[in-house]
Amino acid sequence: MTGLDESGDAGRPRGRRSTVLKIAGLSLAGLLVLAAGAAGLAYWHLNSNIKSVDIDQALGDDRPAKGVTTPSSSASASASASPLPTGSLNILVLGSDSRSGKANKALGGGSSSGARSDTAMVVHIDAGRTKATVVSIPRDTLVTRPSCPLKSGGSTSVAYNAMFNSAYSVGGPVCAVKTVESITNVRMDHYIEIDFSGFAKLVNALGGVTVTTDEDIDDDDSHLHLKAGTHHLTGKQALALARTRHGIGDGSDLGRIGLQQKLVKALLEQIASTNLLTDPAKTYEVAQAVTSSLTTDTGLDSISELVSLGRSLSGLSSTSVKTVTMPVVTAPSDANRVVAKEPAASELWESLR
Repeated sequence: MTGLDESGDAGRPRGRRSTVLKIAGLSLAGLLVLAAGAAGLAYWHLNSNIKSVDIDQALGDDRPAKGVTTPSSSASASASASPLPTGSLNILVLGSDSRSGKANKALGGGSSSGARSDTAMVVHIDAGRTKATVVSIPRDTLVTRPSCPLKSGGSTSVAYNAMFNSAYSVGGPVCAVKTVESITNVRMDHYIEIDFSGFAKLVNALGGVTVTTDEDIDDDDSHLHLKAGTHHLTGKQALALARTRHGIGDGSDLGRIGLQQKLVKALLEQIASTNLLTDPAKTYEVAQAVTSSLTTDTGLDSISELVSLGRSLSGLSSTSVKTVTMPVVTAPSDANRVVAKEPAASELWESLR
């Protein structure tokens, strides 16, 4: 005999049992390392998806005053966790009609090159972050477009009676933010932009979205044909709804804004009904859909920052979100354009400061 002690379980040699346990332990440790590595890789991948622009650096101090963001004093907050902010926020959300990339070209519905801000919304979140107002700015609004810094150096010239959405075309996110701040005198705390492909992917990742239309939609340009009523839309159909203008009302951008506001509410309701916390695979699918087509300011360019913002908005429901359009009237110089209606527009922006 080799001196093996057989006093272990069921007469199994202790040396052999010890070896088996070591192998099992090492295997478990290896699986944990692999799992952690996969999670880290997923986190890195989602972070690397997000494109960002340093708007604060580009615009400097020549901007409206910044609001004060205060930490939460809630007793329910974990002592070890960072307190969530509860101050008011203003976020410029743009939907870009970029045709760059195969996915965007396939969804573009046209041959246009470059990109414009097809959708522009100022999202104002009240202090306490349980109520919000979403203000749509018609893209056909004539504005004074300020001089904007360019990435290549130099700056654009001031432009009078310029289309609002031209700001993005000539100076990207930086000029879009500066133009919004110049016409509202409201500081934009953050910037979020999502393109055609990203919006469609998000809706699909959420399992579609349910929207009720008040009239038939028959728009060959957006390729959307719907009877009045309630419809559960795919990502491609929801994008077409967001872009529809010729098949409803008077064919103006104002009719399209009404549909976009319906979509905002419907998306909030769909997100609320999708239990992302208990379905990691679904959570990753949604996160991948969002981040793959997302551009933000540098204050929101990581998963941790986006999650922190989302957590701070956990008390916000679709019923506490008010959607309005900046008051406008037909432009005296062009019947196909609009200008801000005063003093109503200024009063609206004043209420958001």
